[in-house]
Amino acid sequence: MRRMKLASMLLLVGLVIWGCAGSSGSMLTVSQPPAGMPPPVITASFAADKGRYGDPIKIYLAAEQKGGAMKMIAVQVTQVGYGSYPANWVTLKEGNSERFVGYLQWNTGSSEFMPEWTRISITVSVLDRWGNESHNVVFPYEFVSGASSSSVLPAPFDQADVPRLGYVTVMLRNPIKSQRGGK
Repeated sequence: MRRMKLASMLLLVGLVIWGCAGSSGSMLTVSQPPAGMPPPVITASFAADKGRYGDPIKIYLAAEQKGGAMKMIAVQVTQVGYGSYPANWVTLKEGNSERFVGYLQWNTGSSEFMPEWTRISITVSVLDRWGNESHNVVFPYEFVSGASSSSVLPAPFDQADVPRLGYVTVMLRNPIKSQRGGK
């Protein structure tokens, strides 16, 4: 009986290994970009450098890629006194794979209040479907209660119909509250 169980188990393990070996090539194949395919290029960018906590932050971007393979926008937030947050990914809509002009909206309010003068750095890049990444654009930002995050937009963002590309969903933590053990 024991030999039968052992033989059955060995047969099962063998079938699993054979099945994985037979399909692993297709599971691990990653398509390569066509020869000469350049990475995405951020052609213009803008964001205010200060504003009140709780006011939305709008990060304006214009990007393009010859061949139209842009897939997503990566947003990395680093906060002085806290550190870096996990990357936030915004998937581009179908019509934005070759060229886009628009903005990301970040509604900064959360359950924790940010102290006056909290400084963050917002790093943005664009990736194509093969993982090729554009250069990074870095926006310093500071929360100041008397400041307004509205400002005059530069071209090409000064048009009335600039679309929202998506939302940034990073939830900031109050570093002072975190150090005291508060939640």
